[in-house]
Amino acid sequence: MPEHDEQQFAAAALSQAQQRSLRFLDANGGTRAVPFSFTPSPVSRANMALMRSAAILLGQLTQAIAADADLIQEVHAPLASGDPFFAELLRSHEHLTQRSDECLREALLLQRSDFMIDASRGPQLVECNSIAAGMAPFGEQTGLLQRDLHRAYPAVYQRHCAAGAAAHSTPADNRATANMAAAIAAAATRIASALDDDGPLRFLMVVQDAEDNVFDQRLLEDELRALGLLTVRRTFRELHGQLTSGPNDSLVLQGEGTVHVAYLRAGYQFHDYVALDLDTQRCCDALQDTRLFMERHRVALNATVAQQLATSKRMQLHLNRGGSALLQTLGFNAEESALLQSVMTEVREVDAGTLPHLQAHGTAEWVLKNQGEGGGHCLFDDDIITALQQLSPSDYGAWILMRRLRPAVRETPALLIRETGANTVDDLISETGIFTAHLGAQPLPTLDEQAGYIGYLVRSKPAGVVDGGVHSGQGVLDSLLLVD
Repeated sequence: MPEHDEQQFAAAALSQAQQRSLRFLDANGGTRAVPFSFTPSPVSRANMALMRSAAILLGQLTQAIAADADLIQEVHAPLASGDPFFAELLRSHEHLTQRSDECLREALLLQRSDFMIDASRGPQLVECNSIAAGMAPFGEQTGLLQRDLHRAYPAVYQRHCAAGAAAHSTPADNRATANMAAAIAAAATRIASALDDDGPLRFLMVVQDAEDNVFDQRLLEDELRALGLLTVRRTFRELHGQLTSGPNDSLVLQGEGTVHVAYLRAGYQFHDYVALDLDTQRCCDALQDTRLFMERHRVALNATVAQQLATSKRMQLHLNRGGSALLQTLGFNAEESALLQSVMTEVREVDAGTLPHLQAHGTAEWVLKNQGEGGGHCLFDDDIITALQQLSPSDYGAWILMRRLRPAVRETPALLIRETGANTVDDLISETGIFTAHLGAQPLPTLDEQAGYIGYLVRSKPAGVVDGGVHSGQGVLDSLLLVD
């Protein structure tokens, strides 16, 4: 495609993306387009089925771990000196478990399990996100956008679609928005029944201040309102002093009424709890207390403090060490344990011997990670050595080494669309997040035949790129094409 035609095409594609709300707010109050791939990422039907089944079991695993307070405290004890944020989470968790008779919330889990398909080992788990696992609606809309573009520009689509010539390739169905809304509505209905409350169902989304990902969130809210739920958005700061106890230990939001589902799209970093006008003895006490207040009421809550700890990198390390024996202790049969182990990427602890071992044998096969959520928390190659040289022994517990994954690159050059124009990438790789829904140990009903399954999100990036975030890195939104 001539360069001038390519840029003209990019402008048309961006316009269609805007119509599907695929945009972020910018600092000036305007919007900017979310970058996306023009054609979907191919995945075998077998690998897709495996990821779906594994993700539902991983949701069950998170809930089982979250219910074991002693396990959570024991596994995370080494973090207390090396990670101030997790030290605070552990204090909150200990406070809640010491007064367990007051911890009345129902543990709602809307989890995203992120996989990469390693060229030799198949689908491998990168991490599970139990808190603020967003962009399910964006994942759905990206797939619909790519289908729109296929119809409008079939020749361009075929040129850039790796599986375009496959006889039986089909876009992977993704009803993430409706499925997530159905699961939330089911949880809200159960809470209302337990409260003997025949009033309107109410959904509270706790958001970050100056949220830029509001369009993704509003797509979910629109779907919930279509089901008859009332929706409310608040930051932790806005909730401070506005929550009270109602009949039967219900959670009541001033000016609104009983809250049946509280969904945290904030709370995974210190900044979400900062309120300089309120902080008392320790940083962020006041807003952390707001979160704990929710846990002491009959509301379906995602994420609980226990869930957040249950999906930490430190817990990933513990599960890797424990193997099938630990999984069976947590309630999984031999077949389920084998499936879970097949997707668990090798993880090793960081200790005094890590640095000399890597200096002698190299870092090419490893990724160094801290406990942070979101992008910017992974180090590769020489950066691993530099970071380890700066750690003190008290910091070791806050870091892990994970075996580096080597996904196959897309066979055909991919066309990526950004506000700055279109560009072609020869080595695009993808990460697939599978969304699932549980209330307690049980998967929640959705519109899918597989209970607990919500949908998926695909983020793709050039193979050599470290920061593949869609917000600020070189990553783009994508979808999946099923191939035989």
